[in-house]
Amino acid sequence: MTRTILISGICLLAACGAKGPLSRPTGASPIPASYGAAAPLSTDQLLTPPPQTEPSRADDPVRRSKPRADDKFDLPPPG
Repeated sequence: MTRTILISGICLLAACGAKGPLSRPTGASPIPASYGAAAPLSTDQLLTPPPQTEPSRADDPVRRSKPRADDKFDLPPPG
C-alpha cells in the first residue's frame, strides 16, 4: 500500500515540472492570419482583451427614483 502511494507521489511530482517555454515544432507552418487580417496576431495581442469585454456605461436606465406600485401577487409567506 505504501509502495503504491510512494510511486504515485513520485509520478505526480515528476509531471508538474516546467521544462521551458512552448515553441512551434520544427517544420511546422506558422499560424494563419484571421480572415480579413493582413498578418497573424502576436501573443501579446491575443492576450490583450478587446474593448468589448469591458464596455463603458453609455446610459443609465433609471433616471429618477419612483415609488413602486402595489403588487397584488406580493403576498406574505404562509404560516
